[in-house]
Amino acid sequence: MFITGVLATIGYSVNDTIVVFDRVRENVARYPGAAIAELVNLSVRETVGRSLNTSITLLVVVTTLLLFAGPSIRPLLYVLMTGVIVGTYSSIFIASLTLVAWEQGEIGDAFRRIPLLGRLRRARA
Repeated sequence: MFITGVLATIGYSVNDTIVVFDRVRENVARYPGAAIAELVNLSVRETVGRSLNTSITLLVVVTTLLLFAGPSIRPLLYVLMTGVIVGTYSSIFIASLTLVAWEQGEIGDAFRRIPLLGRLRRARA
């Protein structure tokens, strides 16, 4: 049951992240001259209601099942409850900030500051 809960949580989180990134793609086409940070912020604000509604609905169902279901399904429900909270947080906050950092080149700068990776890059050039 644990693996089932983890796989369901990963699927939920990936789907939620895709919704946010799809909205970013739509807003990039709609506002071509805007900064990526502003577009990501706009996209997150447009999708946060949908993400929270979906998460809260699922948490209500999982909580109800925790109260009334048997003990054999509880490990799955605990994993789902934890995973939905973490997945919602990651798709709204972590994934969008990672996209902004990636587009602004901050992630590449972080890898260049790692001594071994910096030497490998200079050796290839």
